[in-house]
Amino acid sequence: MAIARSRITAQGQITVPAEVRRRLGVAPGAVLEWEEEKGRVFVRRSGRFTSEDIHRVLFPKGTPSQAVSVEEMDEGIRQHLRRKHARR
Repeated sequence: MAIARSRITAQGQITVPAEVRRRLGVAPGAVLEWEEEKGRVFVRRSGRFTSEDIHRVLFPKGTPSQAVSVEEMDEGIRQHLRRKHARR
């Protein structure tokens, strides 16, 4: 059963209906992923960060030579967010 319907414009664009946006928890600027499986197409909200993105933030110089604790990873994330959102 369909939740809603959209029409494709001449430029190949669609409007995501309000009910679908609400269910996916998306707003302007969000990225959606389209996936085909057995002749069906699925759309879902894209994750904000990949595991590679997180790894680069935590280990900017590459993989550490020793084990890193969860607390150290949490602190690395906190420091990154502070730098990213610091007022300039």
